[in-house]
Amino acid sequence: MSLENGFLVELNDIETVNENKTFGDFFKAELKEKEKIVGGQKVKQGEVVFKLFGFIPVKKVDVVLANDDEYYVGGVPIGLSICSDGAIVVSEENDVATSLKEGDIITQINGQEIESLNQIEDILQESGEEAEVKFLRKNKELKTLIKTTRDENSGKLKLGLWVKDDITGVGTLTFVNKKTKEYGALGHPIVEANSGNVVPVANGNIYECNLIGINKGKRNAPGELRCVFVSNSKSKGTIENNSKFGINGVLSDVKGLVDENVTAKLGGRLGVKMGKAYIFSSISGIREEYEIEIIKANYQKSADDKSLVFRVKDKRLLEMTGGIVQGMSGSPIIQDGKIVGAVTHVFLNDPTKGYGVYVDWMV
Repeated sequence: MSLENGFLVELNDIETVNENKTFGDFFKAELKEKEKIVGGQKVKQGEVVFKLFGFIPVKKVDVVLANDDEYYVGGVPIGLSICSDGAIVVSEENDVATSLKEGDIITQINGQEIESLNQIEDILQESGEEAEVKFLRKNKELKTLIKTTRDENSGKLKLGLWVKDDITGVGTLTFVNKKTKEYGALGHPIVEANSGNVVPVANGNIYECNLIGINKGKRNAPGELRCVFVSNSKSKGTIENNSKFGINGVLSDVKGLVDENVTAKLGGRLGVKMGKAYIFSSISGIREEYEIEIIKANYQKSADDKSLVFRVKDKRLLEMTGGIVQGMSGSPIIQDGKIVGAVTHVFLNDPTKGYGVYVDWMV
């Protein structure tokens, strides 16, 4: 029985699990409430106890109790602009050889955290012939010594690298809490394209985005949504976190991003079942639902952004896109009237099939 702590659950899910004998003929699940002190306050949490033959406890899992909050259903493309917490290596300057590669993210120089590009120059002026640099490569922290060079014009020390601290892109909004305006989007992390590093966020913003075209997906040739946005236009909200399961933050303005008449509650992964479901998307120019079939649902021993597998059944979507295309990541997956997940990846050899992440991980 492989279940990780932290999944979203409600009483109906437990009843369904027991009725369907999800974990076998000999196991029954029982949901209990308990109180925990968090930040000096009592918070209600849940615990699912799995019992052999209905009375011998064999496993306990901490869970998040589903609440009655309503969420606006996403499905609209959004523009993303992130200032990284660190400096991203773009290339070496004037063929100066260093041990850093394109896409590495510099996080510290001589023990000092890098929060802006201006800091690098200031820190280096206090350095000698070498600087100790900590950096991320393939999401692992590494350390190296780099010989500094002196600029011929200014006389200042430098690393001999071109670096940047900003990234822009496009994704899809998944859900927005109607009361708090907290949102989730993408379902997978924003990564540096060359290295695959998950980009640490210092700050960021999301913007209204215009869809200008669709490149249809084909076997071994993933399609994409062609979108444009202006990063110096009015921000619609902040990006506060970039994790394995997408981005999170708070919206300051929902106009143009949600239909305030379309809301749903969140549903945990125990309630997800094989069969009919829908994804919401605005690729036609208006927000619509498209039928899919969930063909595999994992209960997951560890958190992962490939939680379930689905097949696109809707002929309209297949005609427009060929299936799932880049830019649709974050499109909400709806089953039995609840937001249960988001689109994350497409099968390269079959664009009619895709992966989704459970909404549990996104919240």
